[in-house]
Amino acid sequence: MSIHKNIKILTWFNFLTDFRLYAPIAIIYFAKVTGSYALGMSIFSIVMLSSALFEVPTGIFSDYIGRKKTVILGSIASIMCIALYAIGGSYWMLFFGALLEGVSRSFYSGNNEALLYESLSDVGKHHEYHVHYGKTNSMFQVASAASALAGGFIATWSFAFLMWLSVIPQILGLFLSFQIIEPQKRQGSDNIYSHLGESIAHFIKNKKLRVLSLTSILGHATGEASYQFQAAFFNTLWPLWAVGLARAISSIAAAISFYTAGKFINKFKEIPVLIFGNLFGRLFNLIALFFVSIVSPILLSLSSLLFGTITAARENLFQKEFTQGQRATMASLNSLASNIFLAIFSLGIGLLADRIGGANALIIINIIQFIPILLYLRLRSYSKNEKI
Repeated sequence: MSIHKNIKILTWFNFLTDFRLYAPIAIIYFAKVTGSYALGMSIFSIVMLSSALFEVPTGIFSDYIGRKKTVILGSIASIMCIALYAIGGSYWMLFFGALLEGVSRSFYSGNNEALLYESLSDVGKHHEYHVHYGKTNSMFQVASAASALAGGFIATWSFAFLMWLSVIPQILGLFLSFQIIEPQKRQGSDNIYSHLGESIAHFIKNKKLRVLSLTSILGHATGEASYQFQAAFFNTLWPLWAVGLARAISSIAAAISFYTAGKFINKFKEIPVLIFGNLFGRLFNLIALFFVSIVSPILLSLSSLLFGTITAARENLFQKEFTQGQRATMASLNSLASNIFLAIFSLGIGLLADRIGGANALIIINIIQFIPILLYLRLRSYSKNEKI
């Protein structure tokens, strides 16, 4: 059976993973249950801290035990986490659901990218990774758009029904994960501690990888925290059912950028794409936030027009720098730091919003997001003397 089957499976698995009807209005639901934006955003912080805690163990698990088993375990954790969210009723039920969501994310993190890269490598097409990465990841955004359109309307009728419906795609994803074909195993260290040590040593020795990791950590932490909170900001300008529409616009724009990412990267190369794409996003966001109006949700949503291209470009650079035997572990080390910072920023933006308002909190986050652009300029200076 062709290993290309994995690409098709990952495409639909990604769709099912992100077809969560509650996701576009999650902060509204969490704040409703907990009673404040700060406590609501703390659920996202718990998800990220839980994911950070399990990142490295699951990355090592993936490198040693296999990509397929890791996906299956992530699917099981995902089903359990949404079931707890659906039960809801108290902060602690959301808390334990968040713990399981973090576990699920840690199983997928690094593993699914390694699964795609190695599946392509087994048939001699690893050089096409960025193209297939963009196309398979576009399904995350397609799912987000579909769930946003439906979720916003269902939420106006029943939050409970919305949450339980979100469990079904995760169950389908579990069945699909059993169809994955395990790629050829890459040889790493026979000792777990040596394996981890070699991964850390490579980060220490590789200056490009260190700078790239820092851009990823800051970009992911600030970007994801901002994105999760935006629904609450949208809800101050638009009715609840329309919040899903804004999310759908954002996801459709991101899906297009993911699907076309390979063409842009082939034409302009990774670093220019990363610099321009980030500047584009900051421009749209700051205009929307400094001049708040009913148009602001649309502008914030359209800032994702180059999100997929940026993500694919950065991921392609990572895969070029990762070692064969520690590919998932190294990705997990990077995600570990990203999730710790994301937990901090998620709680921070909630606290800021309670004190100074949602728009001002988002402005501060967007100013911080200029730091990765400066780091990309530094990466560009490295590329003048050495190919990245």
